[in-house]
Amino acid sequence: MSAAATDTAQEPFSRKTLFWGIFASLLAAAGFFLLSTYAPDFRQPEGGATPLSKGGTGYAGLVEWLKLANGQAPPLERAKDLGSRSAANALLIVTIAPGSDPGALDTLIKLRSGKDTLFVLPKWQTFPLFGHEGWEEKVERLPNATVNDWLGRIAKAKLGEAKNTLSQINIGGRMVAAPDELQWVADEHPLIAAGDGRAILTELDNEPFYILTDPDFINNWALGDPQKAAAALNIIAMLEPRRGGVMFDLSLHGIGGNYDLAKLLIEPPFLALTLSVLIAAALAFLHGLGRFGPARAEGRAIAFGKRALVDTTAMLLKRAGRLDGLGDRYAALMRQRAATLLGAPQGLHGEALDRWLDTRDRNETHGFSQRFKTANDSRDLAAMHEAAEQLHDWTARRLGERR
Repeated sequence: MSAAATDTAQEPFSRKTLFWGIFASLLAAAGFFLLSTYAPDFRQPEGGATPLSKGGTGYAGLVEWLKLANGQAPPLERAKDLGSRSAANALLIVTIAPGSDPGALDTLIKLRSGKDTLFVLPKWQTFPLFGHEGWEEKVERLPNATVNDWLGRIAKAKLGEAKNTLSQINIGGRMVAAPDELQWVADEHPLIAAGDGRAILTELDNEPFYILTDPDFINNWALGDPQKAAAALNIIAMLEPRRGGVMFDLSLHGIGGNYDLAKLLIEPPFLALTLSVLIAAALAFLHGLGRFGPARAEGRAIAFGKRALVDTTAMLLKRAGRLDGLGDRYAALMRQRAATLLGAPQGLHGEALDRWLDTRDRNETHGFSQRFKTANDSRDLAAMHEAAEQLHDWTARRLGERR
């Protein structure tokens, strides 16, 4: 059996299988990243005074009721869509829950300046009903101070303290039963009144903002009464600028208004940068699949030969910081070597030996002694290297002339 056949038999998977396996893994990882990033935006809150809640204080029934009445479902808008042109021409219904985000309400008020907006105040404190998903249990009415905190962010007003004595309320010519513990504010010109100077639905003087003080006229609990269900449509018809132009806000309930690093990476304007980095990484990966040339042989940890010995010695001297003192030592070594090679008389040392070596040079006066002094005085690596070359060249030329 050939070597190529043996190598092929030892591979458990083909390259094509590995490629598609890696591609599927990357695709799954990207899908998981996208789903985990946007999952909070699509997670519907259970219970509470939200347009998605089917509990008693929720408004999912009103959303469905408007869909049946107008032939189309009202949009449920997030924070980033509230300033659009289509949103400016519609009545936005803002349902406030006890746990809503006050900062989101302040931002929404600025975005909706000059645009028709209905604010529905909270009224009841509830808890999820165990064993019934989406259901809730009414505990008690919220304190006036809590409701006034929300009301004060919209208008300079407070809830009235006096108890309601009316059993029925006139809403657009339709008499409906008054809810328990009716919430109202003082207003001389109410859109819907609960007696003289008491407003259930009021309008601000400087903005097209409307405030429904008692949510029990339009929430899910109210729509259980046919009269209140019909009256709820009358309230919306009084306020909407054009029929069917109604939408609900979700930003106060923490849906679609949160941004994090993951969203910044995959949404404009940083999406282009993310795609560029991914494409560059993919190109680098594809480029690395092919070999540029033959495999580079791994070298020995300790090389053979004189050169390796010299390199190792030089590295040790450099690390020890002893290079500065090598110039004079190398010059003395080259003096003795030149004397031995050229046959200097015995007993000559120092300057006497330098003068004898100078006499061996017929073309230059003090040729050796000048080079010796240059090497002896050198202190940096470049100067020592140049001086060493000159001494070596001088000795090699004299030796050649002798031969």
